[in-house]
Amino acid sequence: MASLTLPPAPPNPRQDAIDLQKAFKGFGCDSTTVINILTHRDSVQRGLIQQEYRAMYHEELSHRISSELNGNHKKAMLLWILDPAGRDATVLREALSVDTMDLRAATDIICSRTPSQLQIMKQTYYARFGTYLEHDIGHHTSGDHQKLLLAYVGIPRYEGPEVDPTIVTHDAKDLYKAGEKRLGTDEKTFIRVFTERSWAHLASVSSAYHHMYDRKLEKVIKSETSGNFEFALLAILRCAENPAKYFAKIALVSSVPNTALTKGHERSRH
Repeated sequence: MASLTLPPAPPNPRQDAIDLQKAFKGFGCDSTTVINILTHRDSVQRGLIQQEYRAMYHEELSHRISSELNGNHKKAMLLWILDPAGRDATVLREALSVDTMDLRAATDIICSRTPSQLQIMKQTYYARFGTYLEHDIGHHTSGDHQKLLLAYVGIPRYEGPEVDPTIVTHDAKDLYKAGEKRLGTDEKTFIRVFTERSWAHLASVSSAYHHMYDRKLEKVIKSETSGNFEFALLAILRCAENPAKYFAKIALVSSVPNTALTKGHERSRH
């Protein structure tokens, strides 16, 4: 008779807190243990560890990490223990700061989040830094890139799977008239469609455009736009068409504790 194999016991946040405290004590910090514990816990588990650590040692885990680790390890771990909205807000603040400006990183985060995620992120941004995300976007970006980002964080969008085929066809025609059919590009139309429509709708528009004009919408964006504006449109479109593939390809810092505040995120660019 085959023996039963029990699944491994879930991590114990209290024991994790104790193990972290042991790693902090003594001559020098056992950074390997700290990193190994935190990087093998999900967001909920990390939150529970912080609660246990605070209750047991009357100190915030983030404060202890700040005093015990240094360099890139400290920056990455401080970012990693935040909740997703806090992590997004922190990376955005860094990416929109003069000394560490990284508009591509900021665009990646903004254009790959759902409307509900953006709302929570904006609230967190203001609570942490005392300024509105829209203010920092307006201060550090320009042109059509700025207009698109401000609209994207400000306009409520439907998040469900339903689409209206009539509106899909209308939007595909509008994008054709705004791009390939004319000399020059009507950026306002691209901004309107890409910031007002749901991901499901945009995916349908992309498919309809290909069917109607025998050209992929992604190629149209590449030929009709440029720079950070092009980058933002492509990010939105790719998230709409295949969000899992998009996240896997760019490895957003908010999903992995790598270069976080050291330089935004890995440059596995598409």
